[in-house]
Amino acid sequence: MYSKRMEKVLIFCDGASKGNPGPGGWGVVTVIGEKIVELGGTAAHTTNNRMELTAALESLRFANVSSESTIEVYTDSSYVINGITKWVRGWKENHWMTKQKKPVLNRELWETLLNVVEARGPIRWHYVGGHVGIVGNERADEIADCFAAGKKISLYDGTASTYPIDVTNLDLNETKQKEKSATRTRSKAKAYSYISRVD
Repeated sequence: MYSKRMEKVLIFCDGASKGNPGPGGWGVVTVIGEKIVELGGTAAHTTNNRMELTAALESLRFANVSSESTIEVYTDSSYVINGITKWVRGWKENHWMTKQKKPVLNRELWETLLNVVEARGPIRWHYVGGHVGIVGNERADEIADCFAAGKKISLYDGTASTYPIDVTNLDLNETKQKEKSATRTRSKAKAYSYISRVD
């Protein structure tokens, strides 16, 4: 943990699961002042949403900074962003039931995340599309995926000056963005089949 002096904090977090449910992992890249620390973990049987939530929760627990510090969280999970900015307080008031009168999934994680956020003060949540070249998000995804797949990965803990990528670069990679857009277009295209008659 870091001392609670005023710092600017960047957080990139991601989650993954193989099978959904299946083996899962979460990954985080935190930038606190001039310090960069990567975090990650695994779960034997979980879902992608639980890992996304866990990544966000563990990153904020780790970033134990001053309440005056600016925290910017970047994630490709609409579930996390909508949940913490739009839904969670309504769930709590409704005794953790959805509008459809069903129990809120992952309630214990939402409760804990809400407590951390409310104790911490304002946090800015940013949605970033997955696999569009945001280097911090790409690295968090790599960490999460390695943990989910049971692969070994070295986590960085050191100064920003010796970190191998410029994690503060929030520019999209236009090539990756176009590739993702093309893949999405192909996946929405109608499938056709042809029968050829021979003899």
